[in-house]
Amino acid sequence: MMLRTAATAAAAVSLALALAACSGTTKDSVGKESVKSGATAKADPDAPLKKGLRLAFLPKQINNPYEKIVDDAGIAAALEFGGTGKEVGPSDAGASSQVSYINTLIQQRQDAILVAANDPNAVCGPLKQAMKKGIKVVAYDSDTAKDCRQLFINQASSEQIGRSLVQHLGEQIGHKGKIAILSATQNATNQNTWIGFMQDELKLPKYKDMKLVKVAYGDDADQKSFQQTQGLMQAYPDLKGIISPTTVGIAAAARYLSDSSYKGKVVLNGLGTPNQMRKYVKDGTVGQFSLWNPEELGYLGSYAAAALASGQITGAQGEKFKAGRLGEYTVGKDGEVILGEPTVFDRKNIDKFNF
Repeated sequence: MMLRTAATAAAAVSLALALAACSGTTKDSVGKESVKSGATAKADPDAPLKKGLRLAFLPKQINNPYEKIVDDAGIAAALEFGGTGKEVGPSDAGASSQVSYINTLIQQRQDAILVAANDPNAVCGPLKQAMKKGIKVVAYDSDTAKDCRQLFINQASSEQIGRSLVQHLGEQIGHKGKIAILSATQNATNQNTWIGFMQDELKLPKYKDMKLVKVAYGDDADQKSFQQTQGLMQAYPDLKGIISPTTVGIAAAARYLSDSSYKGKVVLNGLGTPNQMRKYVKDGTVGQFSLWNPEELGYLGSYAAAALASGQITGAQGEKFKAGRLGEYTVGKDGEVILGEPTVFDRKNIDKFNF
């Protein structure tokens, strides 16, 4: 089983994200019960964060560069409040590949498990067992089914992400032509949610001349995503644009397009990190792409898990907690906590960021 622990804090990256300003704890948040955990404990917003908390991050796959950034930041955040963190996980993003790791973390009696689910339901059985044993469960980046965790740390509004990617691509291709989506795995909760909003956005009148011809799946594997991009261009040589809402996929697609006759002719947009996409922006392969700050996502997840494990919150709507340097957050419907709005990167601003 692969394992990574951080002994030093990760370098902080400053991004201009629109974070919601929240007031103090409301009376309604005190006294709400956590239905998902099966516990009757009530939230105590004044409770201090416990020392010595043990947090475990379980990403979709251990070798995903984006999730390494998220998890390293979460592990570093744990040090701030006197806890420890580690990352464990599979090398592949299969639907059930995370189950054995959850079972091991339960045996180790971790205080909290933070999971980016490869499949919303495949991990539910062991996660429910974890909650029954008092282990707090926080989903991040890619959600589980709602009754399998107490909180979901969402990088941004799912609707905003999905619709904005179509809006950006539409503007780039003049709202005309065939388009495709290069996703991660077929069961990835976040990908499918975003794609649902993309498809809904495409129903609007202004997209009547745009046609989604294919949703391809690269399984968050670099080589497969590269091959899927190649396959899309062979099947649809008149393709005008590709949306890849996955950092692995967009980088692989950009690599293929940059060395092909389609460079500058096919618009590629989606979600990526500045460091992996910088050369493709500068060589003209990609005009723009989006992402939130992955370090802040991991940082927020760590503090949210600590607030749960310390009894400050239970995951009920309206509860508030402080997330270190990020300030105060409010738990929304179905236990969702939203980090903020994504940033759009292009040639003008990409050199201002380093992650």
